[in-house]
Amino acid sequence: MRRYSIRWLRYWFVCQLIQAERARQQRQLAVCEIGIGSGQMLRFMNVVSQPVWSRWDGVDCLLLRDDLNALGYGSLIDANLQTDTIPGANDYDVFILLHILEHLYEPEKAMAQLAAQMRPGSIVIGGYPSVPNWCVRLREPTLRARAHTRTYGHVTAFSAHRTRAMAAAAGLQLEYLTGAFCVRASGFVLEDCKWWTRYNLLFGALFPSWPGELYWVMRKPL
Repeated sequence: MRRYSIRWLRYWFVCQLIQAERARQQRQLAVCEIGIGSGQMLRFMNVVSQPVWSRWDGVDCLLLRDDLNALGYGSLIDANLQTDTIPGANDYDVFILLHILEHLYEPEKAMAQLAAQMRPGSIVIGGYPSVPNWCVRLREPTLRARAHTRTYGHVTAFSAHRTRAMAAAAGLQLEYLTGAFCVRASGFVLEDCKWWTRYNLLFGALFPSWPGELYWVMRKPL
C-alpha cells in the first residue's frame, strides 16, 4: 500500500465533508451510512478523525455483523435502500452513500425516496465512478449486460450532468461536486508523493467530467 493511495481518497473525501458539516453546525452529528460493506468508512474515521459524530449507524441489506460489531456503530439496521424506509431517518444530520448507487438499477428513484425521508437541512454525502455524460448511454448497457457475471457488480453509469439532474429531481440542492483524479494507477510509485495526490485533486476539481470518480454533497432545503 502506497502512502497516498488514490483509492483511499474515497474515504478522505467523506471525512473532509463530514468535518466541514461539523464546523458548519457547531455540534456533533448524527450519521447514517447506507451500504456499509465490511465497515471500511468507519474504520478509516476511527483512525484519522477525532469523533465529530454523536452516533454513527450503519444500514445494509447484507449485514456482516461479526465484522462490524466491534467498530463502534450505534445501530446496525437491516434495510434495502431501493425498497425500504430507513428507521428514524429524520433524526440524522448526515447520510453517506459511498460507492453504492452505481450498484442500483434505479438510483434516481432510491435518491428521491431517501430525500423524502430526510429532515430539512440534513445532507447526503456520496461518491461513485463517473464518465463524461456522452458516455453514459454507451457505458450503462455494457455494465448491465455483464452484471450477471459478478456479485454486486456495477449496473449504472454516472456523470457530473446526471448527478446534477438527480439532485434536482429529488428536490435536493447540490452544494459540492468534484472529480477525484486524473489518473489512478494503484500501486504506482508516485502514490508515495504528496504532489501527485495534490495534482490529481486539483485536476478533479477543475475537470469533474473527466472519467474517474465524483464526490458530492446534496442538502435538503429548509
